[in-house]
Amino acid sequence: MLNIHNLSVSFQGEYLFKEVSFRLGAGDRVGLIGKNGAGKSTMLKIISGEQEYDTGQIAKDKELRIGFLKQDLEFEQGRTVIDEAHQAFAEIKQLEAKMEHINEQLATRTDYESDSYSQLIEDLSEITHQYEIIGGYNYEGETEKVLQGLGFQREDFGKLTQTFSGGWRMRIELAKLLLQSNDILLLDEPTNHLDIESIIWLESFLNNYTGCVMLVSHDKMFLNNVTNRSIEISLGHIYDYRKPYSEFIEFRKELREQQLAAQKNQQKEIENTEKLIDKFRAKASKASMAQSLIKRLDKIDRIEVDEDDNSVMSVNFPVSVTPGKVVIEAENLQKFYGEKQILKDVELLIERQSKIAFVGQNGQGKTTLAKIIIGEISHEGTLKLGHNVQLGYFAQNQAEYLDGEKTVLATMEDASNETNRTKVRDMLGAFLFRGDEVEKKVKVLSGGERNRLALCKMLLEPFNVLVMDEPTNHLDIKSKNVLKDALKNFEGTLIIVSHDRDFLQGLTSRVYEFRDHKIREYLGDLDFYLDQRKMQDMRAVEKSDKGRKNKQDKTKNKQSSFEDQKEAKRLKNQLSKVEAKITKLEKDIKSKDKELAQNYEKTITRSDFLNKYNESKKKLENLMKEWEEIQFSLEEIS
Repeated sequence: MLNIHNLSVSFQGEYLFKEVSFRLGAGDRVGLIGKNGAGKSTMLKIISGEQEYDTGQIAKDKELRIGFLKQDLEFEQGRTVIDEAHQAFAEIKQLEAKMEHINEQLATRTDYESDSYSQLIEDLSEITHQYEIIGGYNYEGETEKVLQGLGFQREDFGKLTQTFSGGWRMRIELAKLLLQSNDILLLDEPTNHLDIESIIWLESFLNNYTGCVMLVSHDKMFLNNVTNRSIEISLGHIYDYRKPYSEFIEFRKELREQQLAAQKNQQKEIENTEKLIDKFRAKASKASMAQSLIKRLDKIDRIEVDEDDNSVMSVNFPVSVTPGKVVIEAENLQKFYGEKQILKDVELLIERQSKIAFVGQNGQGKTTLAKIIIGEISHEGTLKLGHNVQLGYFAQNQAEYLDGEKTVLATMEDASNETNRTKVRDMLGAFLFRGDEVEKKVKVLSGGERNRLALCKMLLEPFNVLVMDEPTNHLDIKSKNVLKDALKNFEGTLIIVSHDRDFLQGLTSRVYEFRDHKIREYLGDLDFYLDQRKMQDMRAVEKSDKGRKNKQDKTKNKQSSFEDQKEAKRLKNQLSKVEAKITKLEKDIKSKDKELAQNYEKTITRSDFLNKYNESKKKLENLMKEWEEIQFSLEEIS
């Protein structure tokens, strides 16, 4: 499908990767992993053709179609969600326009026996057949299914794309890619803007995808559930094994240990040989033996150990002062954006040292409540902070607040005060900004590096209650593990909004689910919450047995409305073709009737005349029956 051979890319004189080779084939679901700045996004851009490379070759099949989900999106103003998603079906849309144009001509023209009219009927038949083959009667239903899987409600379909946030527009772009018939899907951080339910849906979709998928993700559980192969970029090299992430990491660790052991044994052998050489050199009678040993030593293939980049940031969240027992209390809390209600009658009591996860579908109010707690947005109802509460806040787009023209060092120094300014360089070092790296401008940093800097900057302010909204976006897996350990050891109160299941596991002891404008408390960790949600869904199924028929009818009405539109379109096209054939046959029979009337004796003696005449009448009878059936089906749908 696609071959990469001896590919090299350098940046400011340093190689991101050098002479790397690998092949992508159908059925491969590749996790492209590595630290922030290792070159993962660059590799995706090169494969997609968006970025040049220094040396090497990329060979691919002639008709290969590649879809690329990138971080920066461009949307045409004025399109609705459904219109934008339908851009995935350019060929189908073109055929629809042709069919509509031909049907308009058939409806207005009366030259039924002309060659051009017959050609129109043939063209319509051919285009309709092609339309059916490429899924013309199914694409609207598929679009709806994918959009709903990614979290959109049916009422969102008609809304303009510019009314949605960047995260939701990213979902529309992802939907378009999933709907296209691409041979290779390149996905750069596809889960960053998805809630847990949408991530589970995407996992199922990708596991059934027949093409090749290469994805960059720092969601360990997502990688384990989707990938069957891992390619790690580390210190300019790649390590490629047909194993999902966790198995790959364990295998790499075992392999390196074996390499170290083999290298150690080989080194002992080399040292012993060198001692013998030194001993034999001193004796003339042993000189030839010494030379033989030297030659043997030169031929030894030295065992190399895979290089490993083990540098990780060091994070510690100190508690400023001890607050009172109750740190946050809310009663009858509500929030409206215009006429749209986001939160309704929220009751909340959070005690000191609690560790809480906010989960639920996007748009249900998780970030809104986080911003209400820190005082960033207004609300109705009561929210009180406890005695001595000092809030720290990390927004999901925290990195966007950094000034791109400032250096890393200047960013920290400008945010520091007299008491902590002297610690700025040490703090940056702990977050892996060392030496000349502190003089880099923020705008050249990768997404993960900017997030690390934003975390470091947050530590300049004292806090004992930490509110974090999607802090793991763009962080590599090693950095996420360090952050998770630091939050586990944090002795203050933690409220975290996250969709990262692996990150949340074992971190929080209480989960608040946001659904239908309200919050529901689960007294357990994320695994407990997910188990309870499954049980809750089962109970919902059991309860629905009594009123199953009514419920099914309602569901059918919702689902079938779209299916009916699709079927009606197909039937109308079919009806147009049948009507055209009927008109042509009627003209033909009318002509034969006229011929009979004018010269019955002579005409009837022609051997083929009566056969053709009767055959035409039989065809007309069958076509009229077909017309009636189609018309009846259309009326039923109406």
